[in-house]
Formats: sequence, structure tokens, C-alpha cells
Amino acid sequence: MDTVPSMATPAATTTGTARTTTTVRTGGSDWTRNYARASGIFYLITFASSIAAVVYFLKPVLDDPGYVVGPGQDTRVIIGCLMDTVNALAAIGSAVAVYPVVKRQNQAMALGFVTSRMYEAAVVMIGVVSLLGVVAMRRDLGGVAGPEASALLTTGHGLVAMRDYTFLLGPNLAPVINAVLFATLLYRTRLVPRVIPLMGLAAAPLLLAPTLATILGLTEHGSIWWGPGGALIFVWELSVGLYMTFKGFKPTPLTATQ
Repeated sequence: MDTVPSMATPAATTTGTARTTTTVRTGGSDWTRNYARASGIFYLITFASSIAAVVYFLKPVLDDPGYVVGPGQDTRVIIGCLMDTVNALAAIGSAVAVYPVVKRQNQAMALGFVTSRMYEAAVVMIGVVSLLGVVAMRRDLGGVAGPEASALLTTGHGLVAMRDYTFLLGPNLAPVINAVLFATLLYRTRLVPRVIPLMGLAAAPLLLAPTLATILGLTEHGSIWWGPGGALIFVWELSVGLYMTFKGFKPTPLTATQ
């Protein structure tokens, strides 16, 4: 009767050893690497597409008050709209890709980051549709004259003004929310060097102030008040994108096991 417990003991020990080995192997693999790389690449795509669209491709329709009745550069503008579409989709991707990792720290904040990126993308797409509307009117009605041309100009100006406001409420206001949520998550988890999320947290109020001031008509977009916040938010997003792409996440207790 005494031999039964002694026979069961080795089996229990063997089982326990097997479980321990499995846990160590899972913890030893960097299961977060693909998530970090995907999010970082999406961040860099948003940079490339949005900057190219604003700096070059969309300038004809944004800078020429008479674009809708003039000769126009429709192909160039359409390419800019497509690049903004890529920007919107990549923005969503940057949050969705990293969600499985950061939700382990705070699921509500992680979900909030995904939602904020979706909001930003939706607002950007409203601006895209507005500019495509200008292109469509120029193609169909650009040759009119007299009162019809005046009405067309008024409509075109309204659509461009709508796009300007989407730029304020999307790519300017949303990064403030993104920085508060994502930078807080990264700061608490120590997944990246803390100086990176600290830049995002510092940039948020500096960008929020001129954004609200411009919406209220107290200043203009691109004035000197935009400098500090705009520059810091640029460096924060570029830094986190590059770090996640090429370095991944730092080992922490949060990433120890999947």
C-alpha cells in the first residue's frame, strides 16, 4: 500500500517539469516583435503619405482660389487624395497592430487608442471626399462663365474650407488624443525608452492650444504658435515609428509570456 504514492511521485514531477519547460520557451520567444514592426511600419506609412499629399500633390487645389473654374491639375490632386486615403488606413493599422500588446497594460486605454485612430481616419476621409468633389465639379462645369462661374467658385471654396477644418479636427486634434493614450501606455509599460513617450505627453498640450485657437479664430493655421507643438508631435511619432520598426519592444514583465 505504501508503494502507490512513491510510484505516482515521479509522474507528477515529470509533468511539472514539462510544464515549466513549455513556459520558459514561450517566454523566451519575442512574441511582440511582429506586432511592434507592423505598428511601426504603419506609422512610417502615415508620415510618407500625408506629408507628400500636403506638401506637393494637394497644393494646386488648396492654394488656388480659382482652381474649380481654371485649367486645374486633376491627376496630381487625385493622387494626393489617394495618398491621404492610404494615410487614413495606415493610421488605423498602427493602432490595431499594437493593440494585442498594450491591452495587457490597460485594455480601456488601448481600445481608446484604436478608436481615436479610427476617428482620425474618418475625418481625413471627409476631407478627401471634399477635394474629390472640387475635382469633379471642375471637370464637369469648369468651362462655365458669368453667374454660373461665380456659384461654382463659391461651392468650390466651401468644399476646400471643409477640408481645411477636417485637417484641424483630424491630423491636428487627433494626434493630441493619440499621444495622451499611446504615450501613456508606452510610458507605463516601458516598452520603449521613456524619453519617447515623454515627448508625446509634452507635445499634446502644445499642439492642442493652437488647434483650438485656430478653430475659434484666434490665430491662423501655420502661425508661430504651431511651431513647438507641431515639431514635438512630429518627432514623437517619427521616433516611436522608427523604434518599433527597427528595435521592437524592450523586454518587460508585460511581454514575458503571451
